[in-house]
Amino acid sequence: MKLTFLGATNTVTGSKYLLEDEQKKILIDCGLFQGLKELRLRNWEDFPINPATIDAVILTHAHIDHSGYLPLLVKNGFKGQVYCSEGTADLCKILLPDSGYLQEKDAERSNRYGYTRHKPAKPLYTQEDANRALKHLNPVPFGEPHQLSDFLSFRLTHAGHILGAASIQISDGQTSIVFSGDLGRPDDPVLNAPAHIQEADYLVVESTYGNRRHKDTDPLAQLEEIISRTAAQGGSVIIPAFAVGRTQSIMYYIHELKKANRIPNIPVYLDSPMAINATNLLHKHLNELHLSPEECAKVCDGVIYTQTVEQSKDIYSKNNNIPKVIISASGMATGGRILHHLKHYIGDRKNTILFAGFQAAGTRGARLAHGETELKIHGHLYPVHAKIEMLDNISAHADYQEILDWLDSARNNPPRKVFITHGEPESASSMKFKIEEHLGWNVEIPNYLQEEEL
Repeated sequence: MKLTFLGATNTVTGSKYLLEDEQKKILIDCGLFQGLKELRLRNWEDFPINPATIDAVILTHAHIDHSGYLPLLVKNGFKGQVYCSEGTADLCKILLPDSGYLQEKDAERSNRYGYTRHKPAKPLYTQEDANRALKHLNPVPFGEPHQLSDFLSFRLTHAGHILGAASIQISDGQTSIVFSGDLGRPDDPVLNAPAHIQEADYLVVESTYGNRRHKDTDPLAQLEEIISRTAAQGGSVIIPAFAVGRTQSIMYYIHELKKANRIPNIPVYLDSPMAINATNLLHKHLNELHLSPEECAKVCDGVIYTQTVEQSKDIYSKNNNIPKVIISASGMATGGRILHHLKHYIGDRKNTILFAGFQAAGTRGARLAHGETELKIHGHLYPVHAKIEMLDNISAHADYQEILDWLDSARNNPPRKVFITHGEPESASSMKFKIEEHLGWNVEIPNYLQEEEL
């Protein structure tokens, strides 16, 4: 087999890996590049190989940096099956059309207000393109082997992280490789822990938090302090949150705080149709959760859902001076309704902007986290006076120690080589050193478009 790294090399986005044998070309993950402009421009370049020659795609999970290129792959000639878990298929049906819609709207806004050098600006793909790609989804159960050819087979194991997230083991009967996907945390309050690593000759592992340990802080106590303080001074807490995973964890923590009367009973808005739809899927996939059906219902009933644009605008036009919590996508403030809330709340010192996870280089979230004093939104600059906070300890990604613990289950039968991907350069280098130091394995950090004979 031959492995080519088409994304997620020295960055946390654009996950794509091409695995080939004499019969088949299999693409593992099909994500969009996000963040820095030089990365985003790759989305517009010709795909490194003809999409029509790819036989199948296997997705680890539905986040856009792992699935968001699918509409373009199909548009440019891919005709095969897209294998994934049932939860991933359900989430893709929400995320991919939304991605196409947002790109259409961003292009439309750029043309209307003239803040683009492209005449006219066009979306990378449309909502219609995304819906066409969904017809290729083929959900498969966790744990069961699935044949790709006479020799090649794969199976999915639970990875935590978000609903449906999987690690993928692929074998040709002689050689096996495991793609970790994005690994969740062993003590996640909502999702079950990742399954132990399967036997593998080669391993591709993420390193989002490869140089960091999650803070040994109680997220309940931190949320309690931030919400209570902000509400006491008449302000609102604005939480840019990933619609899938992080949003549901925040909802759970706020539910627990209110249940214990540890925060004021202020309104909590979930202002993201995508997040609302993703939250509703919790009830369908209870087998992946720690929560009972009753607990799940209470968590979901504790927020005000705002589906329409008018309802979203009412939050700040009719309730602007009322303390509240607003949870809205996107999690790195790269687009979506959160930008309108930032425009209305970021200039007031009473308010708090609370980021709840990793912020990729080049995103608005990363700039705010690093002390940006002005933020450009929709072509205009807005002064930053609101307090910027980071809630690091509810990340959906395992930190380096949790990744090492996950790898440790293979200590007695180590892989021939480990490839470190899905991390900024410093994180990937740190993860490489830690695996070499603690496990003594052969580790490499691949480059973009690097090929490896397995």
